[in-house]
Amino acid sequence: MFSDKANAIFKDVIKTYKVLNTVDQPFTNKYDRNEDLISHLLYRKSWIDTVQWAYEDIIRDPNIDPVSALELKRKIDASNQDRTDTVEYIDSYFLEKFNDVEVKPYAKINSESPAWAIDRLSILALKIYHMHLETIREDASEAHKEACEKKLNVLLEQRVDLSKAIDDLLTDIANGDKYMKVYKQMKMYNDDELNPVLRGQK
Repeated sequence: MFSDKANAIFKDVIKTYKVLNTVDQPFTNKYDRNEDLISHLLYRKSWIDTVQWAYEDIIRDPNIDPVSALELKRKIDASNQDRTDTVEYIDSYFLEKFNDVEVKPYAKINSESPAWAIDRLSILALKIYHMHLETIREDASEAHKEACEKKLNVLLEQRVDLSKAIDDLLTDIANGDKYMKVYKQMKMYNDDELNPVLRGQK
């Protein structure tokens, strides 16, 4: 199933990132885009999410230098744009993959595209990884670890459900029972014509 492939890649990315465990480490995609495009995109998507998770931890340091915080905020903004772009690349992959499917007359559209559901699955992999760490923290109380164990079990159940939902959606699209319709991003705050502050700098 597709979700098995995606979840395995997400786990691998997190494991690889944690070897050096620094946001400044170089990124190397293990998959060639010409040989396995979807794996290439999934690997990149998970790497972006993993780095951004670290960014979000760092910027919440109450003692962070204001100049450093502003610089980090710019990196988070760039990361968010990269994340959104990659989600759209993943949807473009599926649009091409299912381009020749004959859509049935009663076919319905899904509330979200495959790639945005996969985006949630990637974030979920990070939640599971870090919640697991909380369950084995040597300096944490037993009460804390027990509470985190309960949360971890919910996250694991959520991954099972979300994985099935994604696989079902892809099957429905492949069979023509559902169809894809993708709305490209219309973010305004990065556009120097739509953001009044940026427009005023011109």
